[in-house]
Amino acid sequence: MKSLEKNITIFENEFKSAIQSAEMFDDLEKVRVSFLGRKGKITELMSQMKALPIEDKRKMGPKLNLIRKNSEQSYEDKKRQLIQKQRDLEILKKQQFDVTAYKPETLQGSLHVITKLTEQIENIFISMGYQIADGPELETAHYNFDALNIPDDHPSRDTRDTFWLETPGLLMRTETSAIQIHELEKQGVPLALIGPGKVYRNEATDASHAFIFRQVEGLIVDKDISMGNLLATVKVVLQKLFEKQDLEIRVRSAYFPFVEPGIEFDFCCPFCKSGCSTCKQTGWIELGGAGLVHPNVLKHCKIDPKVYSGFAFGFGVERLAMIKYGINDIRLFHSGSIDFLRQF
Repeated sequence: MKSLEKNITIFENEFKSAIQSAEMFDDLEKVRVSFLGRKGKITELMSQMKALPIEDKRKMGPKLNLIRKNSEQSYEDKKRQLIQKQRDLEILKKQQFDVTAYKPETLQGSLHVITKLTEQIENIFISMGYQIADGPELETAHYNFDALNIPDDHPSRDTRDTFWLETPGLLMRTETSAIQIHELEKQGVPLALIGPGKVYRNEATDASHAFIFRQVEGLIVDKDISMGNLLATVKVVLQKLFEKQDLEIRVRSAYFPFVEPGIEFDFCCPFCKSGCSTCKQTGWIELGGAGLVHPNVLKHCKIDPKVYSGFAFGFGVERLAMIKYGINDIRLFHSGSIDFLRQF
């Protein structure tokens, strides 16, 4: 019993010191858990009564209950003090608010128009069951060219078209198609994905071309995929993106090493009727290329082209933004002009 009385005295002193030192709600919560919780020190004191004789239990029981009650009351009093202290600080803060500190016309940041459009495109494809994939901008010739059925003598491998690094075999990717190869090797088939990202082309900059721009390339590989699936998919995506059902687009045959057959999509120029610098006097703006995945690409990824087929497509995000928002010069996206960006 003397041992229990000694522990009670220690408890009271420690609890008093801890409750007085608590200046924050987190500190007060630690005191509650340590002293009054289910595994706290008051519970330990209660458990020590089990070894006492009946007469001592009758004496110590009420005393421990009173200590618990008083301790819980002290905790609640301290909690009210902290709440009131917080309220007083908030009132004082409001009273000392400096109205002259407000600065009108404060500049506010926002997402870049290309970022917004990319997210919109991603949401459209996600609603169609596609996944979003990413890959490195610094690529190897293997993923950027070899795996995409682009031979060594292809013009795109020339330094006039590609940014090569001094390290042999490394380059800044020219297509986000490389993402598709990474994912086909990693996930296998069936697969439906889009890979948005930056690409780099060593070419002159003009109203419709830039040496750094963004692409969104898509891929689907499964059984019985046809050109009809490709045309229907692109049509639905463009209708949703431009919020128009009567889109004026055209499809023409084209050559791309990684698809067979290949096609290109063109959009009627929104800036002229007879030709301008943006559409190169043709009346049409190229949206991107597409086609059925070349059997050699599937074979490279260890996919049997006799069982599986697929289509791939790629759009320039800046081109889409130019058409959607009536922008006649691709260089404006990289100009850093606040007046230009504020429109979106």
